[in-house]
Amino acid sequence: MLQADTIQQQTLGADLRALRKARGITLADLADGLGRSVGWLSQVERDLSEPSITDLRHIAARLDVPVSMLFGHAPTPAGEAGYVVRAGARRTIGSDAAGLVEELLSPDLTDDFEMVHSTFEPHSRIGEVVTRATQEVGYVISGKLDLVISGRGFTVNPGDSFRIRGEPFEWINPYDEPAVAIWVIAPPVY
Repeated sequence: MLQADTIQQQTLGADLRALRKARGITLADLADGLGRSVGWLSQVERDLSEPSITDLRHIAARLDVPVSMLFGHAPTPAGEAGYVVRAGARRTIGSDAAGLVEELLSPDLTDDFEMVHSTFEPHSRIGEVVTRATQEVGYVISGKLDLVISGRGFTVNPGDSFRIRGEPFEWINPYDEPAVAIWVIAPPVY
C-alpha cells in the first residue's frame, strides 16, 4: 500500500463501525440483517477482510447511506492520513436529494462529529422534511439558502450560521446562484 510518498488509509472498516454505532445497531444485528457471521463483519470493521461489491451494497442499504460513501478513500500523502483532507481528495457523500452535492471534510467518520461541505444548486430543494437525532451547526460561505426549522422560516446569507437540534427541517435554494455551506453534524450520519 505504500507508494512513493503516499499511503492509502485503511478507513472503510472504521467508517462502517462509526456509522453502525451512530445508528445504534449492534454488530450482531447488522451481521444478522446481512445474512453474515459476526466474525466476518468484525473482520471487515477491523480492515482484516474486504467485502464484495454486493456486500457493500447490502451494508450501505442497512446503514441508509449511498454505496458511493463506502468507496473513494483517496491516497493521502505520508504523515497526513487522519489529519488533513486535501480539496481534491474529498469523498462525495450525502443524500440523493436533487441539487445537493456533499463532500466529507473530516478525514473519516470515527469522530463524535462530521464536517461536510454542502453545495445547494440553484432552484433546488430537499423535497421532504428531515428529522434526525443530531445536533447540527452550519455556516454559509456563499449564496443564500432558505431553511425551515421546526416550522420557522429563515434566509441565511454569507457569514450567517444556524443550528438544528434534532428538529424537523428542510432546505430550499430558490435563488439563481448556488449556496455553499459548511455543516458540522454530531453524531455522524453519513
